[in-house]
Amino acid sequence: MAAISASLVKDLREKTGAGMMDCKNALTEVAGDIEAAVDWLRKKGLSKAAKKSGRVAAEGLVAVAVRGNAGVVLEVNSETDFVARNEDFQKLVRSIADVAVTKGVTDADALRSEAYPGGGTVGEAISNAIATIGENMTLRRAAKLSVASGVIGQYVHAPVADGLGKIGVIVALESSGDQPTLSLLARQIAMHVAAASPLALDSSALDPATVERERNVLRDKNAGKPAHVLDKIVESGLKTFYKEVALVDQASIHAEHNGKTIGQTVKEQEGKAGAPIKLVGFVRFALGEGVDKPTEPDFAAEVAAAAGQG
Repeated sequence: MAAISASLVKDLREKTGAGMMDCKNALTEVAGDIEAAVDWLRKKGLSKAAKKSGRVAAEGLVAVAVRGNAGVVLEVNSETDFVARNEDFQKLVRSIADVAVTKGVTDADALRSEAYPGGGTVGEAISNAIATIGENMTLRRAAKLSVASGVIGQYVHAPVADGLGKIGVIVALESSGDQPTLSLLARQIAMHVAAASPLALDSSALDPATVERERNVLRDKNAGKPAHVLDKIVESGLKTFYKEVALVDQASIHAEHNGKTIGQTVKEQEGKAGAPIKLVGFVRFALGEGVDKPTEPDFAAEVAAAAGQG
């Protein structure tokens, strides 16, 4: 039998919200395979969180910059939240976002080599800030969207300054329609994305492995039913899953959209815009997602005890 470490139990608990002993039991059942343990907990109805997302644990800022029909979202991490409130750090992050959107460069390594306003490169500017502020900083990631004709909507949640905050979203709408109408719609969708955190634009864009995993969970949860009944249950369950994770199938968070899905809302706005509207894509960055902080001592002791190591 594989040894179940305290750190493994902790990781599973963070992913699922399930109890520590349930996490330990799940890991024991699947020989320490954490992804299989997530599914085991879900099948038993013990997982409180179906989404496979890491704990938001890093500090720093997410920046959004839009110039014309192009937009960029990027993340720069720091060691403490205190640095995120530092005006020099904020200027650094905003300037890097400006370089990224102006140059159209979002590969982190390539972006570090780009010229930084005032001299030197982006990488050198980060190094200088580290020396000045006295805290390690990392340009972690960046992404962009653009359209030939239309708008890029943006939204920053929990802003600490203009274009800087904890969650950044950009949304691309392609259309030759009325710009004010498109701009309002794009911002509303960006706000929705920040709140609802969709996994993909539509069901066809979902990772096939994610869909297959959901299909297997549904089959296992309903095992023992006749084949023709099971197939219907699984297909119905997948439709519900798509409504939860595919942007165009999600019900808009905005009351004025009267419960319509994002896809229906976009279609409805075509009349007001005076032209067809295509929702091209979205990018959503949440600060520190997938990055863990060191475990707090009390929590570590609690997990170790549950895992039989304390």
